[in-house]
Amino acid sequence: MNTVLRSTASPQAIGALTVLCLAQFLIALDYSIIYVAMPSVGHDLGLSSSVLQWIVSAYALLFAGLLLVGGRVCDRVGAKRVFLVSVIAFGAASALGGFAQEGMALLISRGAQGLSAAFLQPATIGLISATFAAGPARSRALSIWGAIGASGLAVGAILGGVLTEFSWRWTFLINIPLTLLAALGGLLWLTAASRQDRAGRVPLPAAMMGTGALLALVIGLTLVADPGTPGMYAGVACLVAVVLGLAFLTNEAWSDNVMVDRSLRRTRSLGAGVVATYLYMASVGSEFYLVTLLLQKLEGFTPLQAGLGFLPLAVMVTFGNMAAGRAVERIGAGTTMTVGFLISVVGLALLAAMLGSGTYTTHLLPGLLLSGFGHGVIYTSMFVIGTRDVPDRHQGTAGALMTTSQYLSAAVTVALLTIILGTDPTGVEFRWAFGLTAAFAAAGMLISPLILRRPEKRPVEEVRV
Repeated sequence: MNTVLRSTASPQAIGALTVLCLAQFLIALDYSIIYVAMPSVGHDLGLSSSVLQWIVSAYALLFAGLLLVGGRVCDRVGAKRVFLVSVIAFGAASALGGFAQEGMALLISRGAQGLSAAFLQPATIGLISATFAAGPARSRALSIWGAIGASGLAVGAILGGVLTEFSWRWTFLINIPLTLLAALGGLLWLTAASRQDRAGRVPLPAAMMGTGALLALVIGLTLVADPGTPGMYAGVACLVAVVLGLAFLTNEAWSDNVMVDRSLRRTRSLGAGVVATYLYMASVGSEFYLVTLLLQKLEGFTPLQAGLGFLPLAVMVTFGNMAAGRAVERIGAGTTMTVGFLISVVGLALLAAMLGSGTYTTHLLPGLLLSGFGHGVIYTSMFVIGTRDVPDRHQGTAGALMTTSQYLSAAVTVALLTIILGTDPTGVEFRWAFGLTAAFAAAGMLISPLILRRPEKRPVEEVRV
């Protein structure tokens, strides 16, 4: 039986929300925890820099490419079932990575983690809708869930540095007890969605075309970044990406079995959320990758020092989450998100302008503090915007659509930053890279005035933290 809660304060609500936040924390954590560990992984397994990039991209691509399938599966067979299966699969994939003895096994592990996360993440959003009634309870739950997700990216970078001091393998093995706790908590506290809310066919052909296009695009960008690869190979990969992308769009326009339900395409707030998640990940979301390389390659930090270097940023992400929850109620989610992008532009521009002009405290810390605060504000407000007008039966798919945009952006942006940085980056290349992320954040400031054109009223269902 489906029991919808109207408060986040009851023991049942606290238990369910804790489990769902733990799952979202794992997904975000595992995207960034590997950053600081990458040089150690490459040294131990003998991997080149181009192969190391795929440790990030294998996770992001399978995650982004199959998220919409995961959302549709949740809508069809039930979010609780999908949650339990995918969280156990995530733990098994982490165990494979922790004991990997060569590069291929590690890449398979990262791909399996991304595949599991593609089903786990939309299940968490679907379960929030199944557990909490629309209105203040659901908005508060989404705000807390979003705050934990944003914190996971920052904590991942810190924890990765600490664990790598012992062994990079612990960045994988740490997930095993956490996934077991999430599975046990899911059995105890999560609510199954009612049968009538479940959707129709799962669009596997569309998923294969979309994922294939993404994969070909990132392969093409990776080959562009490798000076030893003939340009013809990159051109062929990009051509394949265009062909598969056009096939995907044709299917979405004419097929009866589409990835994105046509009714969702008319939801303005969901469209704003999708664009926001893309630009969020292209700006402050990709900052972790850049700062990791900057600290270890240019500044000569150890993994532990690099991880601790993220601590101020992580603290400010949390403060940004807290501030956004209050601001959304007072001034509206769209205005809050615009302010978050503005603060992020200033922080990222400071990092680009002050790079190499002094110590960590003088030339990195100010930009990290500002961009971290903006990061937290954006993350919380964009999910409130993207899901607020979506019917309950499509919440899983809508959440998957937003996170698909986020991790598609991650894969493409990392490839673009790799091209800019080259094989032996100096301060000049890092300035250009931070400048690109600041430009993406500046574009995010236009979302509310251009897409959410109607003035926002102070909604009773918005967040109170």
